[in-house]
Amino acid sequence: MAGIPRPESQIKKAKRVERDQKAVVAARKARKFVNKEKRNALFKRTEAYTAEYAAAERAVIDAKRTARAEGSYFVPAESKVVFVVRIKGIMKIPPKSRKVFQLLRLTQINSGVFVKVTKATTELLKLVEQYTAIGYPSISTVRQLVYKRGYGKVNKQRIPLTDNAIVESVLGKYGIESVEDLIHEIVTVGPNFKQANNFLWPFKLSNPSGGWGVRRKFQHFIQGGSTGNREEYINQLVKKMI
Repeated sequence: MAGIPRPESQIKKAKRVERDQKAVVAARKARKFVNKEKRNALFKRTEAYTAEYAAAERAVIDAKRTARAEGSYFVPAESKVVFVVRIKGIMKIPPKSRKVFQLLRLTQINSGVFVKVTKATTELLKLVEQYTAIGYPSISTVRQLVYKRGYGKVNKQRIPLTDNAIVESVLGKYGIESVEDLIHEIVTVGPNFKQANNFLWPFKLSNPSGGWGVRRKFQHFIQGGSTGNREEYINQLVKKMI
């Protein structure tokens, strides 16, 4: 007995389902290939950044050695970025300084942000110098801050930087697709520093382990206190606060 022919609608549906399944499989394979290529590209960029940082450090060491050999002094290049930590609460802070703290997003004590060094920001920082610790962050400090205390602003939400996809979702259009890309943009003060820095939520730090270690916290650093520009010594402080 001959089988009953299947309705044409069922045949078309079966073919459509089969075609869709093949498309899903093909799309999955394509995504795997793209993701693998992206991982390889990110890995190569990270290696390039590491080599770039190492070369910069070697250049400074060589320049210092040459200066000593010639009996002269090594003058380092001026830093393009500073890290600013608010070390005073809200009491007895004048309105103008409070406004600067709002502009810098330093709304809480022990919060910290990166600031690009310009004439305008230098003038702003003078207004809050007596309430902040300021200095030049090393590559190591930037990395520790981002990896240990880093949060990004995604749809106005504070999101921990646990995955490169979080960075890419906001900064991918600027060519910043990973945490290492983000760190590099901050360290080098790249062309998209503003976008990268605004993406980073202000860092919430702790009181320094072992305390501030000074008698008068609100005296300038060069007078034995904790405020003002402490240049490269900011790295020691920040690592105690992470």
